[in-house]
Amino acid sequence: MSRTLFDSDALSSAGECGFSEALSTVREQIPDVLLIDLTSVDALDAIERIMAERPTPILALDPGMLSREEAFRALALGALDVAERPASPGPEYWHAMARRLTVLAQVRVVRHVQGKLKRLAAHEGPEVPFPLVAIAASLGGPKAISQILRMMPRNFPAPVAICQHISDGFTEGLAHWLSTETPLKVLEATHEQMMEKGAVYIAPSGGHLLVRPDGKLVLDTRPPVRGFRPSCDLLLSSAAESFGRRCIGVILTGMGRDGARGLKEIRDRGGRTIAQNAETCAVYGMPREAVQMGAAEEILPLDRIAPTLVDWVETC
Repeated sequence: MSRTLFDSDALSSAGECGFSEALSTVREQIPDVLLIDLTSVDALDAIERIMAERPTPILALDPGMLSREEAFRALALGALDVAERPASPGPEYWHAMARRLTVLAQVRVVRHVQGKLKRLAAHEGPEVPFPLVAIAASLGGPKAISQILRMMPRNFPAPVAICQHISDGFTEGLAHWLSTETPLKVLEATHEQMMEKGAVYIAPSGGHLLVRPDGKLVLDTRPPVRGFRPSCDLLLSSAAESFGRRCIGVILTGMGRDGARGLKEIRDRGGRTIAQNAETCAVYGMPREAVQMGAAEEILPLDRIAPTLVDWVETC
């Protein structure tokens, strides 16, 4: 597994003076992954300093009390993922955490030079009431999505549908947190909901989010697709089928390949597509698959994605 594994007890053992001793240990032992309990004093400060001084994959444990505010602050500061910690976790819970940490320990930031792919010829798509932006993300996604949405104008003339892989029970909190980060309205998606221009819809836990040609959302309860529910591929594929050339697909940081096929479908139907570049990804997995598949028209750093979306939507 990993060379060193810290949990909240290890970090808090630094003493009442703060996290300096623990951070020194992190610098010396270079752990592959960190497990940080958000109930620990100054846990958020520790995440911020660790990510500034020696970036390391971090799984934050949220006690699930009152709100998820601290969990999403942890993601904003650089934690890769969050999970709920029950009041009395048993052996089964910690075994699951060990498996999860084993996966996170393999995450490494890969830096490549930004590139571009030639756009395919446009095809006619179905008539729809407005253009659509569909976004897929996994590990590191909440922070990336937050940065994109912060740069979007209040009058953005298209709805945004997002599939973000995250622990069950966190999507409502994710929507609330993102709503404090952007001038756009952010909602957890509901079945048969009519999308509105300038609104952001988050796929809820336990269901696939699909879009229809009339602009309505569908929550689909079919089994997970290649291990994921919600599935990024299903969202992007439904967007391609329903919106055709008036669809813009974006695939952000994340492990694995979910979303690459769906992004390819958008491009094949004449829609426009973006993959986040390796240099700005926390995990260059999903975007790499999309690039290798020829699904990405543009490969962009994170800070150029929102301005590009604004330009493209105006011409859809």
